[in-house]
Amino acid sequence: MELSHSDRAQVLVEALPYIQEYNKKTVVVKYGGNAMISDDLRKAVISDIILLKLVGINVVVVHGGGPEINEMLKKTGKESKFVNGLRYTDEETMDVVQMVLCGKVNKNLVSTLNRSGGSAIGLCGLDGGMLKAVRKMEDGVDYGLVGEITEVNPKPIQDAIADGFIPVISTVAQGVDAETSYNVNADTAAAKIAIAIGAEKLILLTDIRGLLRDRSDESTLISRIHPSDVPPLVKEGVIAGGMIPKIDCCVEAVRNGVHRTHILDGRIPHSILIEVLSHAGIGTMIW
Repeated sequence: MELSHSDRAQVLVEALPYIQEYNKKTVVVKYGGNAMISDDLRKAVISDIILLKLVGINVVVVHGGGPEINEMLKKTGKESKFVNGLRYTDEETMDVVQMVLCGKVNKNLVSTLNRSGGSAIGLCGLDGGMLKAVRKMEDGVDYGLVGEITEVNPKPIQDAIADGFIPVISTVAQGVDAETSYNVNADTAAAKIAIAIGAEKLILLTDIRGLLRDRSDESTLISRIHPSDVPPLVKEGVIAGGMIPKIDCCVEAVRNGVHRTHILDGRIPHSILIEVLSHAGIGTMIW
């Protein structure tokens, strides 16, 4: 449906108070899933990020790259292996992860932002000792070179923002317990980074609508929860499976100074703009 001139003006008027509220503040966006794979969705995300930057909102992009890693492992004849939902990362796989995430995926995203009128700079967790980690050990389970972040150095990110750039960060961390790099979860990294730089918002783009009371019915979206609501929802089985670590990341961020966290459906074009600059909150907000 074609918008009238007055409707277009109303959209801009509605955005004004949010632009004023978030001016010079920082939003961390974890970018992954279908929003990275689909050309149309990727273009929408890129334009959202650039628009936010142009109206005075700092954006930090933290990205994954699972499909690209799978593709490269397949080309090298190596099978992808997962343990409890995490990629088992031996030394050979770690080489591929670092090459794909810090190289191909990161630089392609940076160049796309720059070609579209943005000013982006690529970083990885190894740069300036930004992300430091130890080997993940949980109930005796071996995940290989998968790390748990122990420290975030915010200076490389803050310097990039101060110089007018959109930092684009790949999630490979420097080991502090061994001379190795670690593969770290992008959702977790985004939350830790948001805390370290004092972000106003953390947005996790996913391939689902948000937290659903009934996972088979998207109309049962739970639009807002507080950290205190999480334990009973876990007990009821509403928060389960892959949603548990996402919610945990958001709760950790909120408890450590990030004002709002959001789990958004990256399949919806311009979901970032809709959430940040309009009354129509979508997805699930943890605050």
